Amino acid sequence: MAVHLPPLSGAAEWLNSAPLGPDDLRGRVVLVNFWTLTCINWLRQEPYVRAWSQAYRDDGLVVVGVHTPEFSFEHDVDQVRRAVTARSIDYPVAVDNDYAIWQAFDNHYWPALYFVDRDGVFRDEHFGEGRYEQSERSLQHLLGIERDPVPVNGVGPEAEADWDNLRTPETYLGFRRGEHFASPDGAALDERRAYHLPERLGLNQWALAGEWTIGAESVVAGQAGGSIAFRFHARDAHLVLGPGPGRSIPFRVLLDGEAPGRSHGVDVDADGNGVLQDGRLYQLVRQDDAVRERTLEITFGEPGAAAYAFTFG
Repeated sequence: MAVHLPPLSGAAEWLNSAPLGPDDLRGRVVLVNFWTLTCINWLRQEPYVRAWSQAYRDDGLVVVGVHTPEFSFEHDVDQVRRAVTARSIDYPVAVDNDYAIWQAFDNHYWPALYFVDRDGVFRDEHFGEGRYEQSERSLQHLLGIERDPVPVNGVGPEAEADWDNLRTPETYLGFRRGEHFASPDGAALDERRAYHLPERLGLNQWALAGEWTIGAESVVAGQAGGSIAFRFHARDAHLVLGPGPGRSIPFRVLLDGEAPGRSHGVDVDADGNGVLQDGRLYQLVRQDDAVRERTLEITFGEPGAAAYAFTFG
């Protein structure tokens, strides 16, 4: 039995468009993309979705983004709006704060792609990164056209991961999903206390120094000079940071105890300096030479910084 596009109702707001539904989209090929603004997997997929939207819209394609938040601060519509602007997203985006559209699709993944034909029937789906050429061919088939694939070159956090050298997994810091915490004496939950770095971090371990509160979703710095150290093996290191308490918070990144130099990420300079402003994913490191095991340490110049998860690429 054919499965049809469900209602796209229940969004807190629509960006770049009036609210849309199956009747509005009938006669168009539709690509529905579930995402959340801090997801590195979505960030690396997004240049393809953006390119397809621009390349095929005159052929009858409508891309509909559905932003369904993972972390609590991602419910802020202004944060989503800034992410849409930063990524040059000009297609419609539903702000699905209450998971209404997510549940209507019975979706379970960020990112997720659903391919819908002109009659509103699901014809294909894909979860996670990759499979880009096959996905584009699927769109072309539904549109009734055949062309060479659109060239895509992601930059910054949108660049494809160095999969051959990626040996460190996504790591959450809050106690709900946190693991591999290595500060001596363990963690105190929902309690502000002083932490220290161990003498040595093992691969994929992390630790805190200074005063921190470990909450369900994040760790929050209680004083200036609070730092997080992580031992990783990957080309890229990213950290999801939540917005500070109404002000910008400077931070400094060291790589094996020194300024990162040419191995700095897009959100820090060669000396390792950066500023936490919006809640989003920050790229701290992109190794410029041979990828090897390194220790990253990020230190915040003011209290209030909230760190949620490290991701790698």
